[in-house]
Amino acid sequence: MKLLLTAAGVANDEIKDALIELLGKPIEESSALCIPTAGYGHPNSGPGEKAWQFVAGKSRLHMVDLGWKSMGLMELTALPGIKQEQWVPLVKSTDALLVNGGDALYLAHWVRESGLADLFPELENTVWVGLSAGSMVMAPKMGNDFIQWQPPSGEDKGLGLVDFSIGPHWAPDGGPGNSTEELESWAASFPGVKYAIDDETAFKVVDGKVDIVGGRWRRFD
Repeated sequence: MKLLLTAAGVANDEIKDALIELLGKPIEESSALCIPTAGYGHPNSGPGEKAWQFVAGKSRLHMVDLGWKSMGLMELTALPGIKQEQWVPLVKSTDALLVNGGDALYLAHWVRESGLADLFPELENTVWVGLSAGSMVMAPKMGNDFIQWQPPSGEDKGLGLVDFSIGPHWAPDGGPGNSTEELESWAASFPGVKYAIDDETAFKVVDGKVDIVGGRWRRFD
C-alpha cells in the first residue's frame, strides 16, 4: 500500500501533485472511499457536524472534494456485522482510501477489528490518504498527549506501517495548532523517531521509501 500522510489533507499543490503521482493517474479518473471512523473517537470531532462535513466534502480540509471520479463511504465500525464479500471487493477495486482525523488509537482499533488491516498486503496499488489521526495511525505509537480514547488492551499501539511517529498541526509561529513546546514535550515522552509537521506538510511513502512534501517539519530522535 502507498501512503500519503498529511496533517490537514491536501493543503497545497505539492501535496496534490504527490497524490496524483501515487495514484498514477488524474484524480478525476480515480475512485475513492472516505472513512470517517476516527472522528467518532475524539470529543472534538464527532459524532455530529464535523463527521458530516468530512463525508460531504464540506470540510475546510480538502479530501473528499477534490473531484474524484467516484466517491463511496465505508464506516469501519459497521464492517464486523456484515459479510466480507459485501465490502472486501469494493476495497480492492478502489484507488484511494481517504481517512479522517480524530482519535488515532480508536482508528487503529477499528482498522484491526474490521478486518481491513488483514487486507493491507493485498492493497499494493491502493493509496491511503490520511488526515491527522488518519496519518498518525500508521506509526508504531501515538504518545499519550494525543490519546483521547483507550483501547481494550490499554496499549498505545499503532499499525506500524512506518517506523516513526507523527505530531501534526505544528504551529511554530503561535498560530492555531500545537506549539513547539507542546510537541517537544510529546516527543520526549516516549522513545523512537518522531516528526512534528505543520498543516502544509505530508509524508509520501512507497515501498518503505519516505519523502517529505512541502511545509515545515522537525525531527526528534
